[in-house]
Amino acid sequence: MDAPHQYTGPGACSSTTCHGSIAPMTVNRVKQNEYSIWIVRDRHAKGYAALTGAVGERMGVILKIGKSEESHKCLTCHALDVPENVRARTFQTNEGVSCENCHGPAAAWLGPHTERDWKHEDSVAKLGMIETRDIIKRTERCLTCHLGNNEKYVDHEMIAAGHPDLYFELDSFSAQMPRHWKENNSEPGQPDGSDPWFDMREWATGQAVQLKLALVHLTERTKGKVWPEYSELECYACHHSLGPAEQSWEQARGYPDRRPGDPPWNISRYAVLREIVRDVDEANAQKLDAEVTRVNKLMSTLNPNREEVATAATSAAQTAGEVAEKLKTMQYNSALALKLIQKISSDPGISAQGAHCGYQAAMAIQSLYVAYDRNQKFQQSQQLRSAIAGLFEQLQVPSSYDANRFSRQMKQVNALSR
Repeated sequence: MDAPHQYTGPGACSSTTCHGSIAPMTVNRVKQNEYSIWIVRDRHAKGYAALTGAVGERMGVILKIGKSEESHKCLTCHALDVPENVRARTFQTNEGVSCENCHGPAAAWLGPHTERDWKHEDSVAKLGMIETRDIIKRTERCLTCHLGNNEKYVDHEMIAAGHPDLYFELDSFSAQMPRHWKENNSEPGQPDGSDPWFDMREWATGQAVQLKLALVHLTERTKGKVWPEYSELECYACHHSLGPAEQSWEQARGYPDRRPGDPPWNISRYAVLREIVRDVDEANAQKLDAEVTRVNKLMSTLNPNREEVATAATSAAQTAGEVAEKLKTMQYNSALALKLIQKISSDPGISAQGAHCGYQAAMAIQSLYVAYDRNQKFQQSQQLRSAIAGLFEQLQVPSSYDANRFSRQMKQVNALSR
């Protein structure tokens, strides 16, 4: 049996002749300043430090886990927490979320991948490198922490102790990063750089992968001791500002398809995806809609049946995976981008579902706006940009989210996009 691949730590990549150059280089296919960008500008590098701050230490006390920076519960996402037997002498846990969190244990491919004739595919197939060039595989890697799995997770207990709720959207999150890579922005079968709509492809595919893995995670949670796990539900159905009944948009809306008082499932990872699937994948659109609706109905009851939820979520996850493959390879253009902006911004159901759906809608519209405006330009570009910013302003305090105000802002976005 082969020995497990070793983790070296980011210092092994930091030479100025490797990835530690101050300025980007043009002589190789990589910029060679990847380490410098990460250590100075990337928030992932500060992941471990967040555990040692006042909030991190307080969470450790509340959760009774001792120091947060020493607990696997926290280190599993805020650092690279791997077994002792796969740590090289140069490895240190306190270096945050570093190169090998995303790219895999480097010891085996560290030398070979610098050789002129070495193929990237060999590092992936033989030496433990994780494939990040593929949009689906990259999203899956991001979501190990930004969504979680049965080994890494943020549950209701952690949120109550002070951990932020988790939400994700690949293109928006990637845009906020100081990108240290050259994007393989090519249409399928075409040369690099040939796809001006790559970020739209990234957004759409990421939506489908996010739904797939959320359903897989839900299936895993049906086997846990705590059921239902409250972090699977729409937080702000309960955690919202209370006022006079006549001012409650929740009560004015009513509680469609569920008993009043039963907390609803967080359906946000499907709220926006459904708009694109209906347009581009008719074969799976009705099937996925029926399957997710089934999961939503089961989860939006006071005591969901574990077996029924697991069966329904597994089926829906498989369909979402098929949708992701379709979205990864299809053609994108300005007409589709504009149509999706207008469909999302005119869908009252998104606003009515709550703050989580609002986040996904705002991030989706922002991504589509950037892609369209870069390629074709909106006539009222600046006004539209300001209106989209207004969506995010509505979400600053999610416990005070008001569906009616958010819907009015969405209508403003819709009108300016026409």
